[in-house]
Amino acid sequence: MSDYPTFQYGKPRFDQNTFFARFRHFLDVIDPSTLFVTEKRLGECVALLDHFKRGTLPPEVTDAQLWQAQKIKQAIIHPDTGEKILMPFRMSGFIPFGTPVVVGLLLPNQTLVSTIFWQWLNQSHNACVNYCNRNASKPAAASKFVQGYLGAVTSAVSIAVGLNVLIQKASRFSPTTRLLVQRFIPFPAVATANVCNVVLMRHSELSEGISVLDDNGNVVGTSKVAARHALLETALTRVVLPVPILVLPPIIMAVLEKLPLLQRRRRLVLPVHSLVCLAAFSLALPLAISLFPQLSQIDVSRLEPEIAMATDCKIVTYNKGL
Repeated sequence: MSDYPTFQYGKPRFDQNTFFARFRHFLDVIDPSTLFVTEKRLGECVALLDHFKRGTLPPEVTDAQLWQAQKIKQAIIHPDTGEKILMPFRMSGFIPFGTPVVVGLLLPNQTLVSTIFWQWLNQSHNACVNYCNRNASKPAAASKFVQGYLGAVTSAVSIAVGLNVLIQKASRFSPTTRLLVQRFIPFPAVATANVCNVVLMRHSELSEGISVLDDNGNVVGTSKVAARHALLETALTRVVLPVPILVLPPIIMAVLEKLPLLQRRRRLVLPVHSLVCLAAFSLALPLAISLFPQLSQIDVSRLEPEIAMATDCKIVTYNKGL
C-alpha cells in the first residue's frame, strides 16, 4: 500500500487525530531539505498545484508528486501573503539556524555580557520566526508583536542574570557544582520567556474569545473558554519544547566530558557539544509541537450557553495556534 493517500489541496498528508500522525506531519514541516529547493523547482511546484486547482492536471502526475509539491510550497511561501519567507525564519530552518543559538545558550563559564547576548539572540530569532509564520489573514497591530518581543527578552534576560548572580553568591556550592548548576539556567529563563511571549501576544483572545467550528468547518460562535484552552495548550507546548533542548545536553555533556578522549583533547568538546545540541533540538521540536492537534476539540457543554444554542453538534473544534 502506498504511503501517499489521495491528494487533498491545503490538507495535511497525515491524519491529525493521533500523536504519531502529527509527529510525522511536523517532520515534513521542519524538513531542512526544503531549504535547498531552487527557484526553478519552486516554480514547478506552484504551477503543478495551480493545474490541480484548475482541473487541468496531466494524467501521469501522481499523488506523491502533488504531496511533495505542496510540502515545498508550504515550506517556502506564506499561505496568506503569498510571499517567500526568509530562509532563517522558515519552520524548516528553525533547527539549522537555531542550533548555534542553543549551543551559545549552553556554553559553560558564561559572563554577564554573554548571558544577556545569547538570551537576546534566542528571543530575537524566536520573534522573527513567529512573525514570519504568523496568521496574516487578518491585520494585526505591529505593537502586539513588539510587546511580546520586549516581554520575552526582558523576562529571559532578567531570570538568567538573576539566577547567575544567585549561584555566584551561593557559598555552599563548590566550583564544580556551581559550573554544573549554571548550565541549567537557560531552561527556566527560556521557558518563562516563551510563556510570557504567548500571553503578551495573545492576551486579547482571553477577552475577545476565538472562533469555534462545527463538523463542517463553519464558525458557530466565539468562545472565551476555548481561548483559555488554546492559550494553555500553546503555553504548555512552549514549556515542553526547551526541556530536551536545554536540559538533556548539560546532563549528557557532564558525562561525556569525563571520557579520556575529551579529557585529552579539549578542542573536541565544542564540536561534540554542538552535535549533542543538534540531536536534542531535532528530536524536541517535532515532539513538542505534536503534543496537541492544531485543531483541538472541546465538548460544547463546557462552553458558553450561546455556543450550545447555535449548533446541534456535541463537540466543536478550535485552532490553538503554535
